[in-house]
Amino acid sequence: MSLQIEFEQGRRALIVRLKGELDHHTADAVKARMEEAISKEQTRHVILSLRDLTFMDSSGLGVVLGRYKQITSKGGKMVVCDVTPPVYRLFELSGMFKIVSIQDNERSAISSLEVAL
Repeated sequence: MSLQIEFEQGRRALIVRLKGELDHHTADAVKARMEEAISKEQTRHVILSLRDLTFMDSSGLGVVLGRYKQITSKGGKMVVCDVTPPVYRLFELSGMFKIVSIQDNERSAISSLEVAL
């Protein structure tokens, strides 16, 4: 299965929705598209919605961590939301939740950033 990426640019937050599988086959494309979207706009915060992400491996973790570093170097925040159970387990085992904030859904993620889309 491939991966689909959807971007929704708000005032100061970019919502990134991933659908499919984020693995070593798709990681480079996701990384490039997210980097471009983050730098192109005046993006300060990123909300990563994983509701339709069915699989993620360590390559995907690398993509998330790299974009986290990119956005925090600009003084922004990254929030992950709608995490499916298998992806949640991977985040938990890797210690990613000690780094990246998690919320139940996009609305909660937006509220946690205290920004108006």
